[in-house]
Amino acid sequence: MCNDKALGPMLGRCAHLARERMDARMSKYGMTPAQTHVLLNLRQRGGQLPQCELTALMRVKPSTVNGILDRMVEKGLLERTVSGMDARRRLVTLTPAGVERESQVKQSFQEAEALIARGMTEEETKTLRALLERVIHNLEEDRTL
Repeated sequence: MCNDKALGPMLGRCAHLARERMDARMSKYGMTPAQTHVLLNLRQRGGQLPQCELTALMRVKPSTVNGILDRMVEKGLLERTVSGMDARRRLVTLTPAGVERESQVKQSFQEAEALIARGMTEEETKTLRALLERVIHNLEEDRTL
């Protein structure tokens, strides 16, 4: 029997609402969640990455990343170039517009994080993170079974 206080449904509802609120913030900038992840990953790693490394970070198929990157290139947020060392290797680089958009996205992300933790003490937020990390670990461990 499933009830509304069971952990699985509660976690699912939290994830759904968090994603919904973040999507609403990103839509102001014409950004999808996947495009947001690309910007944040590139910025955290100095603004440039080989496309294969970005694909690994995104944990999606190369064809999916290609589509995401194509749309971001069209928006002027990044460039793709051939690596000078290996013509088969493509580099993805943030443009100045991409750096600016990443800053806006980061601000919206911080606002969403504050919303999630509203009313919690710093200690409660720390405890929640630790508990969620344990849940993630448990579920990822089960993947190997």
